[in-house]
Amino acid sequence: MGRTVLRGAAAVALIGLGWAAGKAQTPQPDFELIINAPAGQTSVECLRGCELMWVERGVNPNDTPRPTFSFGCRGASVERCSSAKIGGWINP
Repeated sequence: MGRTVLRGAAAVALIGLGWAAGKAQTPQPDFELIINAPAGQTSVECLRGCELMWVERGVNPNDTPRPTFSFGCRGASVERCSSAKIGGWINP
């Protein structure tokens, strides 16, 4: 009886230790972006793992995805640009 209890306790302890070690390993993100949005020109840069392209009006078959994308708006009465749609593709 004592051996069975000891084995059960060891099994529970090992399972708990494995679970704790698995939870401690935080997965890395698939991609990283930097968004720089001062007044005027807005810049979106993919640091790692992706490429970007303007897709506001759909995907342009003549354009190619790239790591950096910029857009902006100007005018005397413009306080901020409207939102933009930027498509992203994850690089393998």
